[in-house]
Amino acid sequence: MKKFKKVILKYNKINSFTSNIFKTQFLCFVLFMNVPTFAQITEVNYKIYSTRLNKEVNVNDIVEDMKNYNVLFFGEEHNDSVAHFLEHKIFETLHQSFSNNTTLSMEMFDRDVQTVMNEYLQGSIREKNFTKDARSWSNYRDYKPMVEYAKSNKLDVICANSPTRYTNLAGRKGQKALMALSSDSKKYFAPLPYDTASGKYYEKLTALTKHDAPSTNDTTKAAAQPIMPSGFNLIMGQSLWDATMAYSISKYLKQHKNKKVFQINGRFHSDEGFAIVTQLKKYSPKVKSLIISTGSNDSFPNID
Repeated sequence: MKKFKKVILKYNKINSFTSNIFKTQFLCFVLFMNVPTFAQITEVNYKIYSTRLNKEVNVNDIVEDMKNYNVLFFGEEHNDSVAHFLEHKIFETLHQSFSNNTTLSMEMFDRDVQTVMNEYLQGSIREKNFTKDARSWSNYRDYKPMVEYAKSNKLDVICANSPTRYTNLAGRKGQKALMALSSDSKKYFAPLPYDTASGKYYEKLTALTKHDAPSTNDTTKAAAQPIMPSGFNLIMGQSLWDATMAYSISKYLKQHKNKKVFQINGRFHSDEGFAIVTQLKKYSPKVKSLIISTGSNDSFPNID
């Protein structure tokens, strides 16, 4: 028998009008059975729990909540096939509820390839040109169903992230180096100066730079944020990623008042209402956000 892999999703409700993060969460416990395709994944592979209600809920409950919210963050572990299945399922359900007011936003594409994305969505360019010129991730097949769904239904896709060349520059030389860039370059990341991580999020980031950092079930943290080389300021680089994704969402919502944005990112970028969520509240204080977060749990399906 193949070894099972157990995964959890948390779902937080964030009230943007106050500084409080309410403990209104859904816990989605996802059981992996080494299924290679979405077609082999069903509802039996996961459970969703509301810690506020202390009971199991479903995807429709999450989407129903979105009637009073603007952005739904899905914090994934990048290698989780069941999480990718759920992302697609939630995206489809959002579209069924909110029609063309549904928009997909993705960490997986940078702001400087937005034109390429738009050309593909409108059918002007071929997929092989799109994936090459948009610098798609090596596991793009996991996100392709959502992009294709957006294309088929004429939905917008926001290329939300800052190009790595700029986060690398920020980490090496700080914001002053970014300020020296041309106005054309500055279009592709958050306005300067951007806020940097503070408080508990700062503590989480600094822990990643330590050789004795505690082990964690957060696979995105381990994979996406390895120990940084000497002289690299992780706080500065990571904060530019977070600020840029938040700015991309904020700018889009200011231009599209009634849209519901479904943001896909590594869980570290939205866990506990930190990172992108905090940055978004600074750019758009009235925007209200919900958060889903994935993580492992060995007790599945017997969950406390």
